[in-house]
Amino acid sequence: MKCMMSVDGSNIVRVSDEKAAELYHEGFRYVSKSLWKEKVRDVNKSTETKPTKTKSNKLSKAQKRHLRKSQ
Repeated sequence: MKCMMSVDGSNIVRVSDEKAAELYHEGFRYVSKSLWKEKVRDVNKSTETKPTKTKSNKLSKAQKRHLRKSQ
């Protein structure tokens, strides 16, 4: 797999090695995978995080058992 970018830089694609050789002769150039990741793959990812569950103050079964024993 290779990452290719058009001459004007508007189109970045990830293609097989054979297709990359064809695109290279058509004027595309090789680019790094990290450039493809930041420009194409990660564009639609949202940066907001989902809220996590709030921690409850309930005692576990083992803690309850221990309290009963100590009383």
